[in-house]
Amino acid sequence: MKTKNLMIQGTGSSVGKSLIVTALCRIFHQDGYRVAPFKSQNMALNSFITKDGLEMGRAQVAQAEAAGKEPDVNMNPILLKPTTDKKCQVIIKGKVYKNMSAREYFDFKPRLCQMIKDAYDELAGENDIIVIEGAGSPAEINLREGDIVNMGMAEMADAPVILVGDIDKGGVFASLAGTMLLLKPYERKRVKGVLINKFRGDVEILKPGIDELEKIIKVPNLGVVPYLDVRIDDEDGSHDRLNIKHQTDNKIDIKVIRLPHISNFTDFNALEFQEDVALNYVSYCDEIGNPDVLIIPGSKNTIEDLEFIKTRKIDQKIFEIYNKGGIIIGICGGFQMLGNEIHDPHHTESDLECCDGLGLLNIKTIFYEDKVTTQVKAKINVNNGPFEGLKDIEVEGYEIHMGRTIISNDVIPLTTVTEKLGEKVEIGDGAVSRDGRVFGTYIHGIFDSMVFTRKFLNNIRKKKKWNPIKSDIKSYKEFKEREYDRLAEVVRKSIDLDRVYKIMGVK
Repeated sequence: MKTKNLMIQGTGSSVGKSLIVTALCRIFHQDGYRVAPFKSQNMALNSFITKDGLEMGRAQVAQAEAAGKEPDVNMNPILLKPTTDKKCQVIIKGKVYKNMSAREYFDFKPRLCQMIKDAYDELAGENDIIVIEGAGSPAEINLREGDIVNMGMAEMADAPVILVGDIDKGGVFASLAGTMLLLKPYERKRVKGVLINKFRGDVEILKPGIDELEKIIKVPNLGVVPYLDVRIDDEDGSHDRLNIKHQTDNKIDIKVIRLPHISNFTDFNALEFQEDVALNYVSYCDEIGNPDVLIIPGSKNTIEDLEFIKTRKIDQKIFEIYNKGGIIIGICGGFQMLGNEIHDPHHTESDLECCDGLGLLNIKTIFYEDKVTTQVKAKINVNNGPFEGLKDIEVEGYEIHMGRTIISNDVIPLTTVTEKLGEKVEIGDGAVSRDGRVFGTYIHGIFDSMVFTRKFLNNIRKKKKWNPIKSDIKSYKEFKEREYDRLAEVVRKSIDLDRVYKIMGVK
């Protein structure tokens, strides 16, 4: 059949567009269609590296997985990664283009239209259905001119639009009606229905409001989707889930420092769903307590985030935790912070050229202008402390970093990388202290390897004199597949799916 499409737009950021697109990708896939997600422009610090070494937004990766597809950079041809409040790194078709100010990018956008159209057309040629995601709100009237991600994209793809509102924050009827009011008449014609998302309670109570809304906006409500606690990779570090506090009683207590420029916090989703783990994100010293594990995550601005740690005296807390027998972990930017020095001679991420690290590992990092982007497979090098019984265990993930880290002769690499982008290699990665209680790595997703993660956690349990736990889930991928199915089941029951198919012109 001729490729059909549907665009999901929202009344604002974080209303659940990504989740609805993920659900629809899974539903259409379950119903036997070849389906792919598409988001022309994504602004997020959570990214992923494809098999061919290209960088794309994490949300489109989750949507591709839900659709049963290998992530493809055409699904997200433009990725913007903020480096400061006013600048971002612009990534086009998976490769770094340059850093730009907001004004520079606004003027540059019109030149990207043909590339976006080509990426969309390539996907459309391979699929029955394309589910397009917007960004923010289509009613940002100051950004209407030159829009490439909301109604401008809907026009480019000639796509019908479903508008999503978030009732959890309150004011959903006003936000849906107000959005429709601010659209141009030709834009309103594209909106074929609305969805109310994140509802808690009795839907019957909503019906009078829904009836009145439909009279005002003159498009139907297609469903009410309940508030869902699904463990699916998020694209934005401001996501509500990072604010949830989990009780640490009788659990392995893991704290993750919530850096101002935190990136790829999805690295810890595989830890969070473990039944014996309480994982919490913290921003202040008094939130940290005395955890079993403290993690410094990835960062899009390593030097500034290291200064954040020092200013809030979190560095002192890190030493205290280590001295009390705790484990300190650094992933990517966090790994760089564990060293003695960080140098940024080209001002790749910061205005500073050099700063002292935390000094927990005898390493130093230098930032360059080119970015390492690769998928990797590796084997654990060490066999003591929390790594007892883990030597030669296989892990895999991906690297995204501008810095290159030099380790001293007395430092042991955490892993030996055995494969990069499908080619056999033998390269050391990361570093680990002699007692195994301080370690860092460039491998994002290292905890997705369940054999490694479960044994690592059981070693912590052993130290706490707790019995080990066996898991029936062999991989994080298997866990996510279950979550995609659960999400699809709830959304399928919550929306008028027949009407959605009719809107797309699919029988």
